[in-house]
Amino acid sequence: MSQTSEPLRLGIAGLGTVGAGVLKIVRQKAALLEARSGRSIRVSAVSARNRDKDRGVPLKDYAWEDDPVTLATRDDVDVFIELMGGSDGPAKAAVEAALKAGKDVVTANKALLAHHGQALAELAEANGAVLRFEAAVAGGIPVIKALTEGLAGNEITRVIGVMNGTCNYILTRMEDGGLTYDEAFAEADGLGFLEADPNLDVGGIDAGHKLSLLAAIAFGTQVNFAGVELEGIGKITIEDIRQAADMGYRIKLLGVSRMTGRGLEQSMAPCLVPAGSPLGQLTGGTNMVVIEGDQVGQIVLRGAGAGEGPTASAVMGDVMDVARGLRVSTFGQGAKGLVSATPARATTPAPYYIRTALVDKPGALAKVAAALGEAGVSIHRMRQYDHTNEAAPVLVVTHRTTRAALDEALAAMKALAVVVASPVALRIEEV
Repeated sequence: MSQTSEPLRLGIAGLGTVGAGVLKIVRQKAALLEARSGRSIRVSAVSARNRDKDRGVPLKDYAWEDDPVTLATRDDVDVFIELMGGSDGPAKAAVEAALKAGKDVVTANKALLAHHGQALAELAEANGAVLRFEAAVAGGIPVIKALTEGLAGNEITRVIGVMNGTCNYILTRMEDGGLTYDEAFAEADGLGFLEADPNLDVGGIDAGHKLSLLAAIAFGTQVNFAGVELEGIGKITIEDIRQAADMGYRIKLLGVSRMTGRGLEQSMAPCLVPAGSPLGQLTGGTNMVVIEGDQVGQIVLRGAGAGEGPTASAVMGDVMDVARGLRVSTFGQGAKGLVSATPARATTPAPYYIRTALVDKPGALAKVAAALGEAGVSIHRMRQYDHTNEAAPVLVVTHRTTRAALDEALAAMKALAVVVASPVALRIEEV
C-alpha cells in the first residue's frame, strides 16, 4: 500500500441526499479521515442541477461546474464521485470521461454498473484507474468489500439477501399492521420511500441491479442484469402473509444467485423463508445479505440499506481505500478475465408454497392432488381455510421439486374446472 502526503482532491457530481451527506463527512470528520488514511481529503469542486438549492451544507468553499463531464476532468480532481444516478446520460458520460483521464471513480449508481459495468471496468483498467461502488449495493453494509477482499480466498457457493428496503418495509407492514398491499404501498409512498418510478422498487428492478453486481464478484462473471429473473411483490396478498406466518414462514423479496452446471442462476422474486431465520426476522427498511463460501461457511451482513448517513458512509469507505493507496479490480479480478456466464433459470430443487381457490365441492382437493402428483410434485402439507362464498381458499406446501415440474403442475391445475383462482406459487428458500 503506497501513501503520499499530498491531499486527495474530490469532485462530487450530484448533491442530493447522498452527495450532501458526503460533503458533511468530509467537512466534519476531516481530522479523523486524515488520521486513518495518512493524508488530508478535500473537496475541490461540485456539480448539480440547481446551484441555489439549500442542501444544509455550504458550497462557497468549492468550485462549481454546471457540466459534470467538465468536473470529471478538472486538473484539481483526483477522485470523481458520481452520485447523479441513471444508467446513461450525464452519469455515464462523466464516469467515462473521468476514467479516460486516468482518474479514480467512486459511484453509488447501481443501474449504471448493472448495464455498463463490464465496459467501465475495462476502461478503468486500460487507464490505470479504479472504479469503486460500495454504496451501490445495500447502503451502508460493506458487502462489496467483503466479497472482493475478506472472502477472496473462498469459492462462493450462494449469495442470497433482501436488497430493497422499501419492499421489505411494505411486506413487514402488511404482516405487522394487517395492511393490504395497496395500503402498505401508500404508506411507504407517503413516507418518501419509493423511487419516482415505483416499479423500480416493487417490481424488483432496483434489487435486481444489485444482485447482478454481487453475482459478478461472487462468481467471476461479467455483469448480466438481463439474466436476472425478475418478479415483483405486487401479487402478494394479506392472505399470503397470514397463511405463510401460520405455517412458520415470512415472505421476502429475495435475491438468490448461485453457479450451477447449467449456468448462473440469478433470481429476484418473492420467496418464503423460515420465520426464525436471520432473513425471516428482518423487519422494516433494513437490508441483509447472506454469503456462503466453501471455507468460511455462512456470513450474514445486516444494516441500513439506504439513507444519507449509511450511503455516504459507503462512499467514504471507497474514498478512504483510494486515499490509502489500495487498488482493487472493479469486480475483484481483472475485467478481461471475467467470463460471460450462461444465464440459467433457477433449477435447484426447493419446496414451494402454492395458493389457489377451489369450487367448494367434494373431490376438488383430490383433483388438485392428482394434478400435482402426475407432474411429479409431492405434497408436504395441504390446508383449506374457512370461507364465506362458494370458493374455498386452499394452500399447498410441496416437498422439494424443480421449477419445471412445478410449472407443469401449475398448468395442469389451471386447466381444472374446480380451480377458480389462478394458482400463485412462491419458492421456499432454505437459509
